[in-house]
Amino acid sequence: MKNRLKVLRAENDLTQQQLADKLSVSRQTINAIEKGKFDPSLPLAFAMARLFGCAIEEIFSEA
Repeated sequence: MKNRLKVLRAENDLTQQQLADKLSVSRQTINAIEKGKFDPSLPLAFAMARLFGCAIEEIFSEA
């Protein structure tokens, strides 16, 4: 699954660790999601969307 997480994180001036802390996950989880090696759970995807104030579809899309 493709995602815009890295772009959104940079636009909000957040490090991977800061984003991970806000979402209660590890920095490694954020790194894996950004690299497309891990797809987040639905609750985590909703949490990301709430944090960035957008729809899940604006963060994630099918490759």
